[in-house]
Amino acid sequence: MTSDVLEVAEWVRTAERVVLLTGAGMSTDSGIPDFRGPNGLWTKNPDAEKASTLQHYLADGELRKRSWRARVDAPLFTAQPNAGHYALVELERRGQLHAIVTQNVDGLHQAAGHDPAKVIEVHGTVHYARCWDCDDRRPMPELLNRVRAGEDDPSCMVCGGIVKSDAILFGQNLVPQVIEAAMAAAEQCDLLIAAGSSLSVFPAANVVPRAKSVGARIVIANGEPTNMDRFAHALLRGGLSSVLPLLCAAAPRDDS
Repeated sequence: MTSDVLEVAEWVRTAERVVLLTGAGMSTDSGIPDFRGPNGLWTKNPDAEKASTLQHYLADGELRKRSWRARVDAPLFTAQPNAGHYALVELERRGQLHAIVTQNVDGLHQAAGHDPAKVIEVHGTVHYARCWDCDDRRPMPELLNRVRAGEDDPSCMVCGGIVKSDAILFGQNLVPQVIEAAMAAAEQCDLLIAAGSSLSVFPAANVVPRAKSVGARIVIANGEPTNMDRFAHALLRGGLSSVLPLLCAAAPRDDS
């Protein structure tokens, strides 16, 4: 096992099919707090964690009202990609990026310039809202404008049902086709980089052992130890907006 950034950068340089698994740590340098860390969203606001559970969200109208008010000024909607996001775009430009499997719902990979078809959002997105009853889906700004205009719990314009962010909540089923795509990407890569994830949320974290099982090199880049460090060929610590540019800035491989 290595922690040598330059050695791992050489692995990146020679890889043909790189897959990224990205978590909350990917976006902290964009001003989006993680969830469980010392300054995490749920650490500082237990109400936010409660609102992330489907049962509570659907049953508690007052909780929904507080959630909608919080969304109006949430940094998720104004955050910009950081240097780590842009570093991964360089991999795509060089034709080495096979897919990004992201646990994040912030859309910053697409905002950085990735082909949306390359980004597998296993937990959905906050940039759309969906009716729980009739499945009507609309851009989130439409709902936020209604909140700004005075609606405290905007209902579905089609059926009057409860509307939620199109991010997956605890207790909500994941989309099977999305998870299948994530696992398929893991099985097709020769290098997997898990960046900014505690690797404790499943089934997304399963991409690490799945990639290892087909012989891919595993790199885990995170500020703290993870539950899957034992699978890693390399462990890198530090901020991803510093680490990822070092990994991805190497000259492309010479196939001549």
